[in-house]
Amino acid sequence: KTIEVLNTDAEGRLVLADVLSLAVDRGASNIIDLATLTGACVVALGEEVTGVFANNADWSQAVQDAAKASGEDVWEMPMFPQFADQLKSDVADLKNVGTRWGGAITAAKFLENFVSETPWVHLDIAGPAFAAANAPHREGGGTGCMVKTLVEVAAQYGSA
Repeated sequence: KTIEVLNTDAEGRLVLADVLSLAVDRGASNIIDLATLTGACVVALGEEVTGVFANNADWSQAVQDAAKASGEDVWEMPMFPQFADQLKSDVADLKNVGTRWGGAITAAKFLENFVSETPWVHLDIAGPAFAAANAPHREGGGTGCMVKTLVEVAAQYGSA
């Protein structure tokens, strides 16, 4: 696909687009990606909750169940089709950013263009990936958020 780059600071989604395309091309049956993708997700959910975006309700629920079993806080965000309209371009297949509003959703809608029909979950870990200071329930610094969830998903589905 061709991409009109309107914001060079939104480069992470371009890298993810390549990785997602490769996963689909290599025959992945299900995909989970995670990234500190948007400040908009931090605005929406705060610094301790991961945003979940998905194209498949069953796969999304499986990942959310794994997060709950792992003690990690996640919240499913909407993937309304009209947000894809913000990514329409006159000179390319799509733009790399939408308008100011709904930035976490439009970022996920951008990524959705590269997963075809493969069940996919995007985890926006921009909020919980780094803790600025110690807190009673965690130390400051890199948190390793969603690692326990990914291990749980692998344990549940790795041999299936």
